[in-house]
Amino acid sequence: MSDLILHHYPTSPFAEKVRLILGYKQLAWKSVFIPMIMPKPDLTALTGGYRKTPVLQIGADIYCDTALICDVLDQITPTPTLYPEAVKGTSRIVAQWADSALFTASMAYNFQPAGVAQVFAGAPAEGVQAFVADRAAMRSGAARMSSTDAAATYKSYLRRLASMLHGQDFLFGAQPCVADFAAYHPLWFTHERTPDLSGILDATPEVISWMGRMKAIGHGTPGPYSAEEALQLARGSSPAAVQGEVFQDEHGIALGKQVVIAADNFGLEPTEGELIAATRTRFTLRRTGERSGTVHVHFPRVGFTLKKISS
Repeated sequence: MSDLILHHYPTSPFAEKVRLILGYKQLAWKSVFIPMIMPKPDLTALTGGYRKTPVLQIGADIYCDTALICDVLDQITPTPTLYPEAVKGTSRIVAQWADSALFTASMAYNFQPAGVAQVFAGAPAEGVQAFVADRAAMRSGAARMSSTDAAATYKSYLRRLASMLHGQDFLFGAQPCVADFAAYHPLWFTHERTPDLSGILDATPEVISWMGRMKAIGHGTPGPYSAEEALQLARGSSPAAVQGEVFQDEHGIALGKQVVIAADNFGLEPTEGELIAATRTRFTLRRTGERSGTVHVHFPRVGFTLKKISS
């Protein structure tokens, strides 16, 4: 297997989710830092348009969205599993809630004025304005939760997590699962990036203790890697063959057609390519670019839309 390459930046909450999973599985990986905001020319040369953080690269295979990245890492290193058999479905549902509802409330809370001042301490005003404009574009005009509403919602969610943790070390027992990593990363941002606002955690000591256990997992063994090295690796590699049943038709779009895939609610930049697989859980596009060579770009079905490109 080729090296695991994570395209990310240090303050990305979703990247922290994956970094901890790499640590949980005691994996070595290559670290490619990408910009926080667009443009991201080296990343989009690989993905074809998808710009959210992080992206996992294995040779000429490019995996988008942390839900899919979790699946891929669990397939590569099944032990310790992210999906214990007894809670496989429940843990996925909680993870999806954490990546959406919990994340939305926590970040609206974190980015109140006091939090913005900490996140961007020492940054020029134009840098802050560029970040705000970039995230507004990612929301595509959707309204953002007010910080006061977010605080009340966040407190409620923290109490629910504390209830789940009562009498046990992790959300579903003695070992962490995918739900723990998904629930941790928004709280990590509050604690690490906006510490002046982290008092919101104090009312739930079970959550604070759990966060300490999660942080102690660490990030595995990262090593530095450049964006150009990652592109060279993609150009010099062949994508892996798609395994198992490659086609489950839900759209009336045949394999081999040119299609566009985009997230369904945030960060809607489209990726175009040839549909070569539509499995029960994921889509795969074949793309060829001057900088990347031929790559397979993979997306989960959940959270993404697929449309045929009109000829």
